[in-house]
Amino acid sequence: MEQVRLFSRMTVLENVMMGMHCRRKTNLADILLQTPKKRKEEKESYNKAIEILKLLGLYEVRFSMPGSLPYGEQRKLEIARALATEPKLLLLDEPAAGMNEQETEELLEIVKKLKAFGYTILLIEHDMKFVMNICERIYVLNHGELIADGNPEEIRKTKSVIEAYLGKEDE
Repeated sequence: MEQVRLFSRMTVLENVMMGMHCRRKTNLADILLQTPKKRKEEKESYNKAIEILKLLGLYEVRFSMPGSLPYGEQRKLEIARALATEPKLLLLDEPAAGMNEQETEELLEIVKKLKAFGYTILLIEHDMKFVMNICERIYVLNHGELIADGNPEEIRKTKSVIEAYLGKEDE
């Protein structure tokens, strides 16, 4: 099972807001003096975090501690925090690892939503059902070597992929 990396002593909402710190424009003086600039930026961060939590179905648990969430929701929270950084490219490294079927289906719907919102997503995943249902283009590696690339239908029919993942037929 993949290890989740969340701030365990911060709420779900605070975890997402922490992802925004790399984009902040306030300085130490603004923070210490609680300037209008700092307060405005804090309110904007709060509103954006709420928007992200609603998008990922985590709004209802915004005041919960991450450790109290089921594994699938913790993984969604990691994605929420990544979205808070306003990425140009979202890299999802085995997001469905360790998830049950229902959690995987929920994650699939979230990734579809993100695509619809215009996010560019690079997905590394071993769950081929997940990959085939979401990816437009697939690159298949076997022992670090590229053995195929194409759309899901092309990959499904590629002999080298079938052999690598199902084994060669005995002749």
